[in-house]
Amino acid sequence: MARFNGLDFYNIDAQLTDEERMVRDTVREWVSDQVIPIIEEHCRNGTFPHELVPQMAEMGLLGVNIEGYDCAGMSNVAYGLVCQELERGDSGIRSFASVQGSLCMFPIYKHGSEEQRLKYLPKMASGEFIGCFGLTEPDFGSNPGGMLTTAVDDGDSYVLNGAKMWITNGTIADLAIVWAKLDGIIRGFIVEKDDGGFTAPEMHGKHSLKASVTSELVFQDCRIPKDRILPNVRGLKGPFSCLNNARFGISWGAVGSAMACFDSARNYVGERIQFDKPLASFQLVQNKLAYMLREITKAQLLALHLGRMKDDGTMIPEHVSLAKMNNVDIALEIARMSRDMHGANGILDEYPVMRHMANLESVKTYEGTHDIHNLILGRWITGIPAFE
Repeated sequence: MARFNGLDFYNIDAQLTDEERMVRDTVREWVSDQVIPIIEEHCRNGTFPHELVPQMAEMGLLGVNIEGYDCAGMSNVAYGLVCQELERGDSGIRSFASVQGSLCMFPIYKHGSEEQRLKYLPKMASGEFIGCFGLTEPDFGSNPGGMLTTAVDDGDSYVLNGAKMWITNGTIADLAIVWAKLDGIIRGFIVEKDDGGFTAPEMHGKHSLKASVTSELVFQDCRIPKDRILPNVRGLKGPFSCLNNARFGISWGAVGSAMACFDSARNYVGERIQFDKPLASFQLVQNKLAYMLREITKAQLLALHLGRMKDDGTMIPEHVSLAKMNNVDIALEIARMSRDMHGANGILDEYPVMRHMANLESVKTYEGTHDIHNLILGRWITGIPAFE
């Protein structure tokens, strides 16, 4: 198999620091050597490649942009490049790292106590502890404020009751960041896997993200000690701060999926002969490749500028919404176009495009649907919240 060469039509490499390029190239090579050879079999079997977790931890890919606590402390652009390369392998691999770092380690780092940071973050950075994030419920996805999960103060502990749905890593997690209403106010709690009354059954029958663990979280009089509440945040700004970090990573990850599909299509049409010449010689095929080049380049520039704004503190949530929405949208269109260019072969797992296409259907929905991000931008433009 030919080595992957990332698409870089506008010489974006020149805008990266030496460290950022080194991180990108290291993860790119690792994905080619360790992820690509095994991911189709895991997707076929509906299993997550646990053996990759220690390797990811060794490279510093868990909590990439967190300072201290044995974390890598890299730039947000470096984190984005990590997400890009991981998702070039598979959305499930990027989702694992994204949930671990942005949705679990980040809230402990940002909203937790120093005791909580010292207890959990080093072991999460090393992969010894795996985390999950419980916000979405069976009846409340786009409207998390309507959640039904509750916490009750019971003296020296809190008692949780409720359920969460579509939770990446849930069944394999050692701890869960769970959002529940305490006296009507949304608060964050750290639930450990052995807490009584807590179960995390795995969800099966998925056509998407098959190489990722997706679970329910169920709390039936789940009692946790009081020192496991996140003390420094109240209300929806807690989970939303985490989601914005995860959406940032998704905006880069989608570029990785798009690049993988473009690379597969470009190679295929150069080798596939029809009417005595390669498919790449036909105008319709070249038009599709040019479309892919155009949209990937725009998505790369959008992600890079977003990363620089995140690093200098000028990024706002609406910036993230635009990048997540746009980049996933174009990645899904490129995956579908690539599938078409592969003809009947496009449905085979000899090629990555059908897997990426199916995964991106989930990525378009989670961390805020395409329509919700449109409404977030509509609110910014008009000042009127259309979803209330």
